[in-house]
Amino acid sequence: MTEDQFKLLCGVVDGTSSRCEIGFIMDSTWLPGWYDIPIIDYYTSDEQWFKANQKALDVFSDVIFFPGFWSEYGMCTEPSAFGAKCIFSHNNFPNVKNLSFENSNFEKLIKPNPSTDGLLPFMINRLKIMQNRVQKTGHFYPFAISRGPLNIASYLLGATEFLLLFKLQPEKAHAVLKVVTDFICDWLEYQLNTFPTMNGIMILDDIVGFIGKEDFIEFAYPSLKQIFTQFPVKIRFFHNDAPCIVSAPFLSEIGVNMLNFGIDTDMNKMRDFCGPDIVLVGNIPPRDVLANGTPEEVRASVRSQLNTMTDTSRIIMSCGGGMPPGASTNNIQAFIKEVKRK
Repeated sequence: MTEDQFKLLCGVVDGTSSRCEIGFIMDSTWLPGWYDIPIIDYYTSDEQWFKANQKALDVFSDVIFFPGFWSEYGMCTEPSAFGAKCIFSHNNFPNVKNLSFENSNFEKLIKPNPSTDGLLPFMINRLKIMQNRVQKTGHFYPFAISRGPLNIASYLLGATEFLLLFKLQPEKAHAVLKVVTDFICDWLEYQLNTFPTMNGIMILDDIVGFIGKEDFIEFAYPSLKQIFTQFPVKIRFFHNDAPCIVSAPFLSEIGVNMLNFGIDTDMNKMRDFCGPDIVLVGNIPPRDVLANGTPEEVRASVRSQLNTMTDTSRIIMSCGGGMPPGASTNNIQAFIKEVKRK
C-alpha cells in the first residue's frame, strides 16, 4: 500500500470521501497462481514473493490491496507457533494438523512467543529483509495481521471439537480463547513495534460466522473486543466471509471500523446491521463470478451492486472475501473498469 492509498483509505474510514474505492485482500490463495509460480516457491523465495506482489501492484495500480506485500504461510502461520504440524506440498494450499491433547486437556494450551516460535520469525524476517526494496516501490507495510481467536483455536483443536466445547465444557473453551487471544495481542504488538509504519490491524476469522448470538456474545465478543481496542491504530479491519448478521450489530462497539464480508447479505442490509460508521468492503461473489465468470458477468455483477446501493459513503468495492484462486487479469480489469465507469 502506498502512502496516498492509505490516505484515501483513511478518508473512507472518516467519511470524508464519498467516492467508491476498489480494494481486495490479496494473499497466497490467489497470487502464486496468478503469477504462475508454484505455491511452495512463493513461500520459500523472497525474490519470487517480492516480484509476484510487485507485479500485481503494478498491473492493478487503481486497486488498494490489503495489505500488499503480505508475508504469510496461509492458515499455517499462527497455528505453527503453538506447535501444530504444518503440511506443505509443491502447489497446493498448506494445511494444519490438530494438536493432540491427552484426555482432552485443552486448557493446558501454552501461549507461544511470537518472536521465536513457529513460522512467525520467518514471516517477520522476510519483511525486514525486503523492507528497503518494498519502500523503493513506493509502498510500505500498513497493517499488523493475524487470524482471529476462533479461527486459530479451530485449527489447533479441530473446528467440531472446539465448537462442541461451547456447549459441553464452556470453561475449557474460555481457557483456550484466553490463551489464543493473549497470543494474538502479543503477535500484533510485536509486528507494530517492529514496523512503526503500521497504523492498522487486520483480523481474519470466519468461524465467527458459524455461531449464534448467545455463543457470539459469550465467546467471541470478549476476545474480539480485547484485540480491537488494545491498539491505538487508525484502521481496524475485520474479515469474516461466513454469515455476519449475528456479529455485525456488535462490530462498532467491539472497535471494528472496516468489514470484509461474504455474499450472504447484500450491501444495503449489511449497512443496516452494522450502522453508518463501519466501512463495508465487498461483495460480489468471489468464486462464481470474479474467478469463474466472464468479464461481462463480472461487469454485470458490479453494475448491479452499484445500482442497488442507497449510499456510497464508507464503501470499498470488492468481492465477498479475499481475492479467489483463479481470478484472471481480464476479470479484475473488468471489475475496475465498471466501478470507474460509475
